[in-house]
Amino acid sequence: MTIAEASRKYGISADTLRYYERVGIIPRVPRTKSGIRDYDEASCGWIELTKCLRSAGVQIEALIQYSALFQRGEETVGERKALLEEQRRQLLERREDIQRSLDRLTKKIESYDQLLLEKERQIRAAGGDV
Repeated sequence: MTIAEASRKYGISADTLRYYERVGIIPRVPRTKSGIRDYDEASCGWIELTKCLRSAGVQIEALIQYSALFQRGEETVGERKALLEEQRRQLLERREDIQRSLDRLTKKIESYDQLLLEKERQIRAAGGDV
């Protein structure tokens, strides 16, 4: 699969794919005899993993570290797991922050709903039409 095809398939720009390869998030992509990137199943798996983790908010630095650990082999399994667990912990913390923000926003909206109901009561009491 060419870089243009991979870009379309995964909704990631070709520049971003090149960047991911350059910084080591995606291991070196195989090339054709003429030097054109030829994304294979393994390369596509890395794109899918990267896209998933990025959409979850995992930082580029953590992805670079994960990929480097993976390429060093099985002796890094524990480190990779720890890295992913830390990323999960950070995501859960962000989720809690977002939930607190949502709860506060909901209360604020409800206070406006109450304010509007009170205004309607006042208008009705004054003989007006709502």
